[in-house]
Amino acid sequence: MNTARVLPWYYAATVLFLILDYGFGINIRVAFLDAMPVAKFGYYIVLIWCFGLVMYRPAWATLVGTFESLVTLIALILGMGMRVMIPNDVIFAENAAIVTVQEVINFVISGSMAYLSWVKGLRQLVKR
Repeated sequence: MNTARVLPWYYAATVLFLILDYGFGINIRVAFLDAMPVAKFGYYIVLIWCFGLVMYRPAWATLVGTFESLVTLIALILGMGMRVMIPNDVIFAENAAIVTVQEVINFVISGSMAYLSWVKGLRQLVKR
């Protein structure tokens, strides 16, 4: 699978994820940032920016995808890991879940795709 062909479609799907999230309340792409609405919107902007960059400079697709997947992995680890390792008082007071099922599904899907993209991107960059 060629990153330069798949990546623009992946980033173009950000518009669909935006509509699902803000239009219908179904957050699939960045559920790990639900607690931080400004960061979530900013992340969507970064993904749209990545789409523009990949369309403008297709030769940079591997580099952009590799960097973005690294950012996604770091955000997932910090966003989910910190909440699981350091639960706040609200969770105990309301007997609420530490993470929701939607967040776990997002973590598995986004984390898997980001990891595969990161590994594949590094391999392609090393070959150059």
